[in-house]
Amino acid sequence: MNITLEEIFGIKQDNTELFIHALTHPSYAQENNLTQNEHYERLEFLGDAVLKYTISDILYKKYPDYAEGELSKIRSIVVSDNILAKISAELGLADLIILAKHEEKQGCRKLESIRACSFEALLGAYHLDGKIPELFKFIEKTFTPYIEEINNSPKKYNAKAALQEYTQGLTKERPEYRTIGTQGPEHNKIFNIEVRYQGKVIGEGHGRTKKDAEQMAAFNACKKLGVMECQE
Repeated sequence: MNITLEEIFGIKQDNTELFIHALTHPSYAQENNLTQNEHYERLEFLGDAVLKYTISDILYKKYPDYAEGELSKIRSIVVSDNILAKISAELGLADLIILAKHEEKQGCRKLESIRACSFEALLGAYHLDGKIPELFKFIEKTFTPYIEEINNSPKKYNAKAALQEYTQGLTKERPEYRTIGTQGPEHNKIFNIEVRYQGKVIGEGHGRTKKDAEQMAAFNACKKLGVMECQE
């Protein structure tokens, strides 16, 4: 396992236990009566902060003319679960995650959230292992292509990513999207979506696809919550 991680990250590990914990899902810890320090949640908390700090530093230096709001928009997408899960898949980290038998049978290894969480936990482990300069170089090399792609995209503002980053900064709970109705004929439907957080509706939106409707709902929620400066 350690050799594989070293090959993937290009960084040596000194504290082997840290990296085992970073790859251990809470379900496995519960199944085997392990403590909260023996699965990835605490390391994920640290890794999330390390990643946001490092991406912020990279963006600040890379785009000196961008205002805070523009930097925040790009960062919210770069650190989203969607991007982290993609990187985890590209690196081949999913196969290393240690799951409980039930979660394994349910195919949880493929879940975007689990891939993203374990990846962040590994970043936290490298930070605690004292590999901060090497970790910065790894993050810069790995994430820069995504940063540039997002910056060059005409749809830089990803409201769903921004809303999720905001809510996860408050609690572990994520926004939940629900289809509340449709309009029009089958071949030309308009979807009506609401987004809820902690049981309350915080935004609504509509669109010709569920994805577009969810983005509009998230956008309206961002405006309502004052997550960041939102411009139509």
